[in-house]
Amino acid sequence: MAKDTKKPQSAVVKKERKEIKKEPLPELKPGMTVKVYQKITERGPKGEKERVQIFEGIILGHHGGKNPGATITVRKVSDGIGVEKIFPLHSPTIVKIEPIKQAKVSKAKLFYLRDYKKRLKEVRIEPKK
Repeated sequence: MAKDTKKPQSAVVKKERKEIKKEPLPELKPGMTVKVYQKITERGPKGEKERVQIFEGIILGHHGGKNPGATITVRKVSDGIGVEKIFPLHSPTIVKIEPIKQAKVSKAKLFYLRDYKKRLKEVRIEPKK
């Protein structure tokens, strides 16, 4: 007897997607210092709370171009310890990304900054109004 290779379709309940008002993404480049506003959901004894957490750091790399799966790697030093986070650009948890400064760099991936102790030369970016 041959086994049926088709899997039974389970009743998958799809959540309705809420339309989230997101600002268009700015042009992001490696070497840019950015503030990433990320929505965090906390679960506690009193229920769920949502808050916006800001992560400010320098972009080490931009992966995926303008595809839906595009990500950026952001690094900051907190209390002498380097912290890196990978943010999916088109995720609904990312509220906005605000560029602050642009450093003068000559490479597309700045992974050498993990061991680099010198400061980069930076150019101030004018905020858009």
